[in-house]
Amino acid sequence: MQSRWDPVTRRRFARRMRSHIACVTHACAVARRYTGSNCGGFLMAVFSSGWRAKISALVLAFACVVPAVAQERQVYSPPDLTTVHAAPAEHGMVVAQEKLAAQVGADILRQGGNAVDAAVATGFAMAVTYPRAGNIGGGGFMVIHSAERHEDVAIDYRETAPAATTRDIYLGPDGKPDAEKSRNSALGIGVPGTVAGLTLALEKYGSGRFTLAQILKPAIELARDGFVVTDDMADTLPDMYRRMARWPNSAKVFSHVDGTPLYDGDRLIQPDLAATLSAIAENGSRAFYEGPIAEKLAKAVSNAGGIMTPEDLKSYQAVIRSPVRGNYRGYDIVSMPLPSSGGTVLLETLNILEGFPMSDMKQGSAPSLHVIIEAMKRAYADRARYLGDPAFVNAPADILISKDYAAKQRAAIDLARATPAEALMAKTPREGSNTTHYSVVDSSGNAVSNTYTLNFPYGVGLVADGIGVLLNNELDDFTAAPGASNAFGLVGFEANLPGPGKRPLSSMSPTIVLKDGRPVLVTGTPGGSRIISAVVQIVVDVLDYKMDVAAAVAAPRVHHQWMPDRVLVERGFPSDVLDDLKAKGHEVVEPLGQTSANSIAVTANGLLGAPDPRTRGTTAAGQ
Repeated sequence: MQSRWDPVTRRRFARRMRSHIACVTHACAVARRYTGSNCGGFLMAVFSSGWRAKISALVLAFACVVPAVAQERQVYSPPDLTTVHAAPAEHGMVVAQEKLAAQVGADILRQGGNAVDAAVATGFAMAVTYPRAGNIGGGGFMVIHSAERHEDVAIDYRETAPAATTRDIYLGPDGKPDAEKSRNSALGIGVPGTVAGLTLALEKYGSGRFTLAQILKPAIELARDGFVVTDDMADTLPDMYRRMARWPNSAKVFSHVDGTPLYDGDRLIQPDLAATLSAIAENGSRAFYEGPIAEKLAKAVSNAGGIMTPEDLKSYQAVIRSPVRGNYRGYDIVSMPLPSSGGTVLLETLNILEGFPMSDMKQGSAPSLHVIIEAMKRAYADRARYLGDPAFVNAPADILISKDYAAKQRAAIDLARATPAEALMAKTPREGSNTTHYSVVDSSGNAVSNTYTLNFPYGVGLVADGIGVLLNNELDDFTAAPGASNAFGLVGFEANLPGPGKRPLSSMSPTIVLKDGRPVLVTGTPGGSRIISAVVQIVVDVLDYKMDVAAAVAAPRVHHQWMPDRVLVERGFPSDVLDDLKAKGHEVVEPLGQTSANSIAVTANGLLGAPDPRTRGTTAAGQ
């Protein structure tokens, strides 16, 4: 019998069914986690009568609007590492989480651009094609190795708190932290830094062969003409749509006229964003921070209950900083300084590990994982206690990354037993998740490691009316009160309390590894608090265990961030390894959660790109 439904009706029905199934799936996950019941029992409750049905319906509704971090439930099962191979290239490469943007960067390299030209073009393109994290409404960090200048620099374009921010802005009437304020309201929106940061990088370190308008042209065309929703965006947008649809303009951008979200195969067109990018292309970054765009952005935030003003936008400046530097087994590690904690915690961890014979321990074995976990635990404890925006806090970063300090930390590690987290804070001396990462290397040996973010997937979910810019909720990275934790469970203290103009502490860790002044590894990852631990393990796997970069990226990882005192692990570790860790006193919890460490190894035979298999659509685009 022939269906009486026309193709459009069938597609709409299929979209609604997928949306309902996604909601039920999340509701089941919530039920299993918090009630211990299985999915079948939960669904029976949903369709039963009386108060049980009402409660179940509430749970179901809750599961469809839970914050982004809570919804990150993808479980990664690593492939057979012997079957994983890096993508080769001779003259240049971009490895990114979204294939259209990666190709934009590779095209710039092909046209004679350098790594910075390509990185800036990729960043603006990802603001269009990867809206869960690529952005011009958020911020981030870039580490650059300039082969021509024999110089390493870091560009800090982290979001800042508006001038009206107070120390207690994220506390409720009872004086306790109110997570809704920083995570799900416009009060969590920081002054965006991406436009200032990317344009500064192009101006100071680009090849000079491209104008800003030429760099932005591909992004403008993608926003104006649209592109087909696929891969990671197709996986995440339907799940996050209900959260974004709180804001009518966001719903207008990311849905059909019938109110259903865009799905795999649909086309996303963003004319307002195209117009904003065109204004930046014509008039430079100040077109974003002053004039009509800034006024519309501030108005959108104010109308949503936020405190950002046009003056906050006008006063924003990206900052060129000296990278944090260290040496690990003869390799120079160049990473991001404060207000990112990434480089400091990375180097402290590696310095502790340097005193252990890692190459004598089997990669992924319990002895190897134990010392990595114990080193992480100590470095993350120091992060919580001391680190913050250097304009506001005199952090003892030089001590924390010193070899002498690492030796003291190492001496306290028991190879047979886990150290309880609460035992670490008093022993520390004192002086005085959604994010995206891409790596770029060109034919001249210039390299860029860039990580930028909106914090949660799709940020706070608010698209500013008239300019098409999706805004961040990055100020949740502040510590609401001493000892409180953020959405990633990271505990903080006085050094990271909110304040006007202050940059919240970050875990982003864009990193370049050099040997004799030349790049050998460019890496970094999204993942909130898991960023630093992922980068540590990739560096150790490549330098200590001599793993192929693709295998190092694909290998299962562990994570410990001091508090809560537990080890998160990905699937793929043998049960006897996990049992051994438990016997040493570690609380082991699955799953770890998603990171995407898109990396490039530079070898004598050329470039090897390693897109992280954890994210659908990651691409190594080379030439």
